Amino acid sequence: MIVIGADPHMKTHTLVAVDAASGEQLGCETIDASRAGSERALAWANRIGGERVWAIEDCRHVSGRLEGAPLAAGEHVIRVPPKLMAGARKTVRERGKSDPIDALAVARAGIREGIHSLPTARLAGPELELRLLVDHREDLVRERSKNQQRLRWHLHAMGVELDIPKGALDRKVWLDRVARRLGRVPQDTRARIAKDLIVQIRASSKRILEIEREVERLTKQIAPQLLEQPGVGALVAAKLIGEIAGADRFSSDAKLARAAGVAPIPATSGRTQRHRLDRGGNRQLNAALHRWAVTAERVDPETADYLARKQAEGKSRREALRCLKRHLVRRAWQLLTVPAPTKTAPPEEALALT
Repeated sequence: MIVIGADPHMKTHTLVAVDAASGEQLGCETIDASRAGSERALAWANRIGGERVWAIEDCRHVSGRLEGAPLAAGEHVIRVPPKLMAGARKTVRERGKSDPIDALAVARAGIREGIHSLPTARLAGPELELRLLVDHREDLVRERSKNQQRLRWHLHAMGVELDIPKGALDRKVWLDRVARRLGRVPQDTRARIAKDLIVQIRASSKRILEIEREVERLTKQIAPQLLEQPGVGALVAAKLIGEIAGADRFSSDAKLARAAGVAPIPATSGRTQRHRLDRGGNRQLNAALHRWAVTAERVDPETADYLARKQAEGKSRREALRCLKRHLVRRAWQLLTVPAPTKTAPPEEALALT
């Protein structure tokens, strides 16, 4: 088995081939981050020969193009979390950091963790569309928040006495109220900037609402069963679907839990039996599970009872939430690996009875 480690960048990708049995480096190649470069990478891998697996550092949008070519050629591609690289670099004899060293660390991290224990990559699908939409919405929300902060500072500097509640600048009624107040102050440069900010906030809010509606529509098409769970709204469900990127990539819910960073890590020595918190994994997926857990506690009595029971056993609230998140990731894996039920027409006998 040959493992090809890849260190992806915006302009170039560096590849290193490693023998999985001996750890010997068999070759190194740097290609352009383009279609021609991907074809060159496949030709280079074919010259090395043998059964092979591509281990690509999971850099979200940067590594997506590199994954496409071997996947389209029917080859096995796995994603290696960046956090695994640091430990792999410490074990090599050659010190320092460069693209070949990083690519070698990716390959060796894949071998060390186990080829079948890491999530496999897959071609783009509806999960990628959801992830892109959710990421774009989050970017727009962050930019809108910055504009709202700027607007508040300009209003304060102009001496506009208007007690604006927290989060009120998301709503049209308050934006209209601020715009009317700005119409009654001297129209200097600061007032013009404040009006421009209101226009930008309105446009961002409109686009955010449009994206949320599109996300909800796609989520209902992909995994309507996930939306039926207490505490799961369209945005949380879309985040789960997009970050998991195909639950069938994980052979068990335990592997998905490890990838999400919600599986406790054994920290046992001798007779001591304990576990510690996993601070690795996909933090975006972890955050989505946390939002699911907190919301479910508020709306679902069974979930609230479960957390209360865990705290009665001596666990803190944070520890109880971690236990709940481990249960939720199992439920998400089960729901997303089972095809969504299709609605079929009732039999003619049933129609006759009604």
